[in-house]
Amino acid sequence: MSNHFTGLSLGPPLGDQRLDLCDLYAFVSPTDPTRTVLILNANPSADALHPDAIYRLAIDNDGDLLNDIAFSFVFSKPENGKQTVDVFMATGDDARSIEAVGAKIFADVDVSFGATPNIVKSGGYTFFSGVRSDAFFFDYDGIKNLFDTSGGRNFTAPHLGGKSPWTGKDSNTEANIFSMALELPTRELGGSPAVRIWGRCSVRGKDGVLLHVDRAGHPSVSSFFNTDDTKLEYNASEPVSDRARWTDLFVHLMGHTGNYTREEALAAIDAHGLLPDMLSYDPSKPAAYPNGRIFTDDVINDRLAFLSKGDIPPDGLKPHTDVLSEFPYLGTPHQKAT
Repeated sequence: MSNHFTGLSLGPPLGDQRLDLCDLYAFVSPTDPTRTVLILNANPSADALHPDAIYRLAIDNDGDLLNDIAFSFVFSKPENGKQTVDVFMATGDDARSIEAVGAKIFADVDVSFGATPNIVKSGGYTFFSGVRSDAFFFDYDGIKNLFDTSGGRNFTAPHLGGKSPWTGKDSNTEANIFSMALELPTRELGGSPAVRIWGRCSVRGKDGVLLHVDRAGHPSVSSFFNTDDTKLEYNASEPVSDRARWTDLFVHLMGHTGNYTREEALAAIDAHGLLPDMLSYDPSKPAAYPNGRIFTDDVINDRLAFLSKGDIPPDGLKPHTDVLSEFPYLGTPHQKAT
């Protein structure tokens, strides 16, 4: 749920948890080194996804920051505790369409709301969608201790106060998430060998027009770098425009959080590849953020160390142990108390 707490005082897109993109993962399949796993998680309430939305995993494989491959997930209206999903794959110019276009590679797949995942295959693709245990770990109260959020400002004034902010408690040990997991032959990514990956959620308004309401790339970038004033525009924007539009915002914030000079901030942004806000993935190298992302990556420690220029100490939390060694890799969902 690395975007679940966006800006602490900021709620989910349009006030709807179903539209909230939480985490993006990319890694080599642990069961087949010739295959890649892509996972896009949404909706920390984990009850369903929005029937008027398009959820998308997009891939740039030639370095121009435009979509070359797009997997679009379109969900039915939930009825009687059931929901289905169609998956479309588009390439080339079609991958840049805001609509769900291309070949329908999965149709009317039952969403999994219980413990047993409904795993389906088509050609070289393996797919799952439904509720799973959330692998993301973080100390939410510790994060609140770190930042001054008075005056409507979000994540701009970290303060250590002479003592550790951390509570030592993982706020996500019993959390579930709604997952879209896809495994495919790595060669189909088309990189040489690296690619850039990002997620998008768009929802159709009453006028029929699609609104881009959330995006996912680097973990916790949207959460920590946005404010109430910038979140809507940021989530509606495209990676190709990120450097021109958002560099000054990032540099300004980093001056508050880590006392960076402009030159230091620009160097750090480039060294970490934060702009454009797309997840870089080179399958010829071991996956671990910032090369893709795996479940054991402590992305909160990484992001806070970046923001504070190394002044914020690690939170000491450990990765979750309920992940699986086989598809869909995220663990069995937690049973909620009734």
